[in-house]
Order: sequence, then C-alpha cells, then structure tokens
Amino acid sequence: MTTDASVLFSPFRMGSLDLPNRIVMAPLTRNRATPEALAPRALNVEYYRQRASAGLIITEATQISQQGQGYILTPGIYTDEQVAGWRHVTDAVHEAGGRIALQLWHVGRISHVSLQPGGAAPVAPSAIQAKTKTYLAHGFDDVSMPRALELDEIAGVVRDYATAAANAKRAGFDAVEIHGANGYLIDQFLRDNSNHRTDAYGGSIENRARFAIEVVKAVLESWEPGRVGIRISPVGASNDISDSNPQPLFDYVAEQMSALKLAFLHVNEGAAPNGPAFDFGSLRRRFSGAYMANYDYTRERAAEAIGAGRADLVAFGKLFIANPDLVARFKANAALNEPDQKTFYGGDERGYTDYPALA
Repeated sequence: MTTDASVLFSPFRMGSLDLPNRIVMAPLTRNRATPEALAPRALNVEYYRQRASAGLIITEATQISQQGQGYILTPGIYTDEQVAGWRHVTDAVHEAGGRIALQLWHVGRISHVSLQPGGAAPVAPSAIQAKTKTYLAHGFDDVSMPRALELDEIAGVVRDYATAAANAKRAGFDAVEIHGANGYLIDQFLRDNSNHRTDAYGGSIENRARFAIEVVKAVLESWEPGRVGIRISPVGASNDISDSNPQPLFDYVAEQMSALKLAFLHVNEGAAPNGPAFDFGSLRRRFSGAYMANYDYTRERAAEAIGAGRADLVAFGKLFIANPDLVARFKANAALNEPDQKTFYGGDERGYTDYPALA
C-alpha cells in the first residue's frame, strides 16, 4: 500500500497555534551552551534558524534551575543571561517564519554531584540510584546517589517550573513543553521503580501523578493551556526507569492532561525490550488535544499514522540533526543526510550547523 505523504504538509491547528505542517522537530540534547552561563550562543541561534521550516521546533531540554541540570553544557532558563540568549534564538526562528517551544526540564536523579549547587546530592522522589551514566567534562560517568526530596521541598521545585515557564514567555517562545519522559524527575515520580514514597506523592497512581499535575498547573499560571504540552514515554526504559503496570498509569495521566486542556501530548512510543505491551491508541482516545507521535518514524510511517488518524503530528529527532531542511526533503522525497553520532554531544559547528541543505 502506498501512502499519500501530502498529509505531512497540511496545516494544523494545535491548541492556540497554527502550524504550517505536521512535521515537528523533537527535543535534542546537543551540549553546546556557553560554559559559564549555560546560555545559548550564536552557534545555537544558527542551528535553530536553519530548522525553522518545521511545523514546530521543540528545543533541547532546558533545565529550570541549577539543581535541575544533569549534563555539562546544557542550557538553562533561570537567569537573565539565559533568557537573553534564548531571545536571540526565538527572534531568529520567527524571522525565518518558524514557531518554537521551549522544553522545561529537571533531571532529578540523573545528575552528578559535580553539577549540583555546592556539590550536593541530586534530588529524586526516593533515594534510589539509577543504573545509568551522565555526560561530564571527562566523558560519560555514573550518575550520583540521589537523596529523596523532603515533603516540604516539593513545592519549591514546582515553583522553579513556574518561574522557568514565565522566563520562557519573556524569551519570546510560542509555547512550552514539560519534559515528563525518559526517566527524568517527573517520570521518576510517575513510575513505581523510582518512586517508593509513602506520603501524598507515592503509592497510588493518583499520588504518583500528583507532582506532574502540580507542575502543569504552575506552568499554566503564565501560559494559556493552548500553548502548553507535555512529553511522556510510557514504556521507555531510558535512565533505568520502569513501571509494573504502565497502562492505567499513563491512561490516567492522559485523562488529567486532557482535563487541563493542554494543547498536545507528545508521546515517545519506544518500548523496552521484553517490556509490557502498551496501547498507545488508548492515550489518543483519552486526550482531547493533539497527539504528537515520536520514535523512529520515517516519512512513510509518519504519513500513514497521520492519514489513519493515529496521530496529528510526528516529531523527528536524528533526521532533523542531519537535515536542517527536512520538510523540503520530505516534500521532494529526496535523499537524506546521515547523522554523525560522534558529533551529537558537545563540540563546535561540525555535525551541528554544517549539514548541507538541498542544492
């Protein structure tokens, strides 16, 4: 069966945003912020400007506080210098006709004491060390043992999200995406292998989802819901994360996000090997906003998913790394550049802004 790819280039109303096509640039950590300020610089401005033909750009994950940082050279959104750096990015994308959302991030336990304020332990729902690594100045290293957040500390972390969201608005973004996926802090609260709390934030599905809902409500203090989305990864195993029964958990999350009238649900559909079966269509049915699919999609698979009504939008990661003009290449059904994995994390313009566009 041949799939008509023209659906990828049809406009779409996502919440309060009009998107020119259904092709989204997924968030991609590239570790190229300024070393001291952790702010975007001219190289980052050019990188995002090159990719402005996407229906929507979602930025690399951006920490809401120093405590939220888990890797070297990732940008923040908690200082005036960082806000100013991001303003240069949003101005360039808008001048090129694009739309851009900031991804709000707290890594939780996926960090190292060398990155934390005062060399403190990273924070998490529970004091359980993840069996994974982070990226530091000397290369990849084991993440540090975290400490459990005290009950009276949680509201402060929620306020950090609120402040970061307000800063994103000051920086000129069109929308924000809350990072609730891939084993970072929100995901750590949601899943039962990383959340062993016995208070109001642990145990039942409703309790484990409480932190995510509070974060969303804090973001909605400065953003209308039609410009806010959340990313989840129900059966992904990134960063040593898992859950014993993900279907009812994420069905509940989808229902709660729908009740809050969020613009989009961005779903990483990747699954752990030998992990539980999962019905992604159940999330689609429970969420009234736009369903954004992500995970190893090709041009053909994306067109088929949208054409069949399984998704409204599809986010592409590695293909956007290597193809700044991915939309034009998809439209022409042209050959694609291959991404160079050696240049994904850190470095200069090589493997970042020097991939060729179509002649």
